[in-house]
Amino acid sequence: MSEPSEHMEHASPACPHCAAAAEAATPEPAEMAAECRTAPEPPEAETEAAPHACCCRHKVRTPEEHKALLNRLSRIEGQIRGIRGMVEKDVYCADILVQVAAANSALNSFTRELLGQHIRTCVADDLRAGQDEKLDELLKLLPKLMK
Repeated sequence: MSEPSEHMEHASPACPHCAAAAEAATPEPAEMAAECRTAPEPPEAETEAAPHACCCRHKVRTPEEHKALLNRLSRIEGQIRGIRGMVEKDVYCADILVQVAAANSALNSFTRELLGQHIRTCVADDLRAGQDEKLDELLKLLPKLMK
């Protein structure tokens, strides 16, 4: 098991908003990231409708963490493709439902892993730094995960 990665919010070249700002050179990506971190959280409806409402919140992960998360998602994608194939072939409903349950279980497992990483790194680091608002963010997040 690898050491937990350092939690950091930063500008990312993979983020379209950050990349555009870097090309324009105003503001600098680091300044924009700081501005995004201090900006108020967008309204929930805006967040769901526009996933990049405050897109400068990025998580630095170790290569091992990154690979493990992507591998889990690839397996889940494969399960979903398999379910689609079963539906296309008119497979018996109960057999499809068993595969749906397996895919749901895999996605729940991914969620637990990511949530654990988030609490161990992002939340813990910010609380140690005196940023108590991260606890409020977690308390808002948990009901969404428990639907």
